[in-house]
Amino acid sequence: MTLERWRRIAEWPLVVASVLFLVTYSIQVIVDPKGEVGALLEDLLWVSWGTFLIDYVVSLVIAPRRWHWFFTHLFNLATVVLPMLRPLRVLRVVTLLAVLQRTAGRAVRGQIVIYVTGATLLLVYVASLAVLDAERAGGGSIVTYPDAIWWAFTTITTVGYGDLVPVTLEGRVIAVGLMLSGIALLGVVSATFASWIVEQVSAENTSRQAATVAHVDALRAEIAELRTVLARMDPALRADDAHARPAAEPDGPDPRTAEG
Repeated sequence: MTLERWRRIAEWPLVVASVLFLVTYSIQVIVDPKGEVGALLEDLLWVSWGTFLIDYVVSLVIAPRRWHWFFTHLFNLATVVLPMLRPLRVLRVVTLLAVLQRTAGRAVRGQIVIYVTGATLLLVYVASLAVLDAERAGGGSIVTYPDAIWWAFTTITTVGYGDLVPVTLEGRVIAVGLMLSGIALLGVVSATFASWIVEQVSAENTSRQAATVAHVDALRAEIAELRTVLARMDPALRADDAHARPAAEPDGPDPRTAEG
């Protein structure tokens, strides 16, 4: 079993686990069920966490260079460790981003806009769930989901009206992460837009150069054609000139020259 083969095998189970986590956590935060339903949702969250735990352990065991893999996959470690820190249970949203991290390396420039848009909307959604979970339990001002989604959008866009602010430690940690994500988002959008402008300018310059080259080639063809025509006309002109010269010469010597 190689690491690449295991990644292909585990990719779809991780996707299912991520979707399961998202649905379960959404119901748990927005609906806030009690009793057996609440316990069932908590069990489903642990099932999704267990899937990522198995993926992390197997990947670490079969990795050719384990320590190198360990230090280069600290994000995967966070998805496994953070759910066990009960005071920071809100940060379980990190498990949902594990699959997105895998797809990020496959994104080509033409897919960046779609990927960034999807990742941003997903990040706003899970951050709004997380901050609502933290602030509602901690007595903050964000107590409804519409307030949470409004706060998430104003934060990730770096606007920050200040009408809603997190007061709990967990909420502020989420706010910091969302702010940093907003800065990264602006950088990606600016870079993508600049790349598009450069591409358009380059395409226009290429078309102009192609038109210039075509004109030069057309002129060269015309010059070559003219040279061919002149080459064909040159013997005829020489023959006409040869016939015209004897007719222009006098029949005898100049009398004035003879008298002299």
